[in-house]
Parts: sequence; structure tokens; C-alpha cells
Amino acid sequence: MGNTIVKTQIEEVREFLSDTVVKLENYLNETTLEVLKQGQQADEEYYKTILSSLRKLAVYCEEGFDACKVIVQAEVFSKPAAEKTLYRIYYQCIEEFFSPKSDAWYEDSRAAYTGKNAIKFRQPVSTGVHELMVSLESGFQRIREELEYYETDYRTKMLQSR
Repeated sequence: MGNTIVKTQIEEVREFLSDTVVKLENYLNETTLEVLKQGQQADEEYYKTILSSLRKLAVYCEEGFDACKVIVQAEVFSKPAAEKTLYRIYYQCIEEFFSPKSDAWYEDSRAAYTGKNAIKFRQPVSTGVHELMVSLESGFQRIREELEYYETDYRTKMLQSR
């Protein structure tokens, strides 16, 4: 891929991550376990798992944002560094959103065919949690489609260079 394409992608991803971090931080700063338990649609342990997964996602997205910012602001654009960063963002941020290691939620692969939201929770959750995920999902879908190229291309390049 050309430098301008990669640079454009890293700038798009930086903007996406900036918006995502703001949404996640606002939600996490305003929401406590006690607030979630008031709705009491899910049990306390499940809400703890959800909050933990959201915190982890926020950290990954902030780290990815910082990495993008460094690359964009560098005097000389480094295509290899940008590609490595986009690869890492794909696996840390995008994959963690759609399939968190904690299994707090999962992606319904049939959602693309039904026109419904892809993120499904293992238990009923509060409206606030549901609305947050809905507000994030389209951005994550869009960036996932943009970065799918790095899923295989970067790994292939690394294997070939050995």
C-alpha cells in the first residue's frame, strides 16, 4: 500500500480512537457498579466483568490513539511503523470490542444479515450499557473493514522477512 493510503488510514483511525476514548471515559467516569445494580437486570459479577472489559478497551484505544498521534506528528512518515500500529490496533481494539477475552459480550455473526446490532450480551443489561455499545458499534465496524487488510498482510510481511 502507498504511503498516502496508510497515512490517511492512520489519521482516520486516530480520529476514531479519539472519539471512542471520549465516549468510554465519559461512560466509565459517570457509571459505578452501584448505578448499574440499581437497574438490577444482570447480576453484580456480570456487571463487574462488563466494567472491567470496558476499562481494558478504553486503555487499548488510548494506547492506540497515542501511537497514531506519534506517527502522524513525526517529521518523516514511517510506513512500517504505521502498518505495525494499525495491525496492533486491529488486534487489541477491534478484536477486544467484538470478542472480549472476558466473554462479557459477543458478536452475533448473523447481525449483518438481519440489520440488527451485532453485540449481544450474555445477560440482560441496563439501558446505559446497551446504548453505549450501540453508539460504539458502527465506528468499530467501519474501522474493522478498513483494517482487515492488516489482519493478513502485516503478518505475511513479518513471516517473509524472517
